[in-house]
Amino acid sequence: MKVLVINAGSSSCKYQLLEMDTQRVLCSGLAERIGQDGGRLTHKIAPDTDKENKIVREAAFPTHVEAMELVIALLTDPELGVIKDKGEIFAIGHRVLHGGEAITDPVLVDSRVKEIIKECILLGPLHNPANLMGIEVAEKLFPGVPNVAVFDTEFGMGMPPEAYMYALPYELYEDLKIRRYGFHGTSHKYIARKTAEYLGKPLNELRSITMHLGNGSSMSCVKDGKCFDTSMGLTPLEGLIMGTRCGSIDPAIVPFVMEKKSLSPAEADTLMNKKSGLLGLCGYTDMRDVHSQVEKGNERAALALQMLVRSIKKTLGSYFFLLDGKVDALVFTAGIGENDDIVRAAVCDGLEGFGIKLDLKENAIRKPGARAISLPDSKIPVLIIPTNEELQIALETLKVLGK
Repeated sequence: MKVLVINAGSSSCKYQLLEMDTQRVLCSGLAERIGQDGGRLTHKIAPDTDKENKIVREAAFPTHVEAMELVIALLTDPELGVIKDKGEIFAIGHRVLHGGEAITDPVLVDSRVKEIIKECILLGPLHNPANLMGIEVAEKLFPGVPNVAVFDTEFGMGMPPEAYMYALPYELYEDLKIRRYGFHGTSHKYIARKTAEYLGKPLNELRSITMHLGNGSSMSCVKDGKCFDTSMGLTPLEGLIMGTRCGSIDPAIVPFVMEKKSLSPAEADTLMNKKSGLLGLCGYTDMRDVHSQVEKGNERAALALQMLVRSIKKTLGSYFFLLDGKVDALVFTAGIGENDDIVRAAVCDGLEGFGIKLDLKENAIRKPGARAISLPDSKIPVLIIPTNEELQIALETLKVLGK
């Protein structure tokens, strides 16, 4: 049973085709510069086949339709394809950023669902239009194949009101639905399930803290297997310092800078989302570059690293107390979380008083799969669990369809 997972952006489209009987990835790819000059499709086939592993096609993609038509052609190519016909695809799962409070679970797409996604453009102006476009393209090119929307905010919708409400006039929540939603939901949900499996613990008894650290970063506090708190808020801007996002700041900074620098709301949003974070502090977004600059004595890079670690530890501490100190595991995941031993070591440094003891040798080694990087006598295990948002979307898709 094959499921195609689609993550459509405004000028790009990521995809992955999975054989769900074995949860094996058959192929994946990325179409870039859709609607722009110099369109490019990078298509990767599972390495355990005898087919060419990586295929790159340069082509014009006026819209997402042309990009997906080329994807279908590669999927079904007589020599390079991994399926004989697109009719082999049982269902299509879509990553959708926002369903607001109207949709809190993965759902089979129909006209009502599409209308809600459209209504939530106010909350997700960059992502929801593209996500909806991806659904409509799939409906056109795969007639009769069910489409399932899996929302990035779903996991965060399990938070209690005291976690998701802001101390603003209540009518702003009633009128505009201003509240904390949380993002990276498919990743946090997947990691919660895999953490419970790793520990041999029922999911509904799990109490853990997940650190999804990448160019975009967020943390979740998991209680009884559900999201009890999360670092991102109304938008993915709140919370940790990130590659280009400032994270949580004094809100009075925004009107102050707008007035002093004569910025429009859109320009202020761009400043905080795309010109801040590690980039704004030291000029680099890739942690490998930041570490290299630190080694060269770049003081701003060292400051950026220290600030990043501090933002993670502050959130970690607050979640530790929200769970009454009863934590089953600390979990690192995503690009930085899975690969950056320096950040992991810095985050865990000084936590020995809480019984958390990192195995520095194990932490410095790169290995595939889920594993512990804490010492055997650590009261709270520290884990690395690779995330797999596409698999989670595919699993949710089959669940919605009763398979």
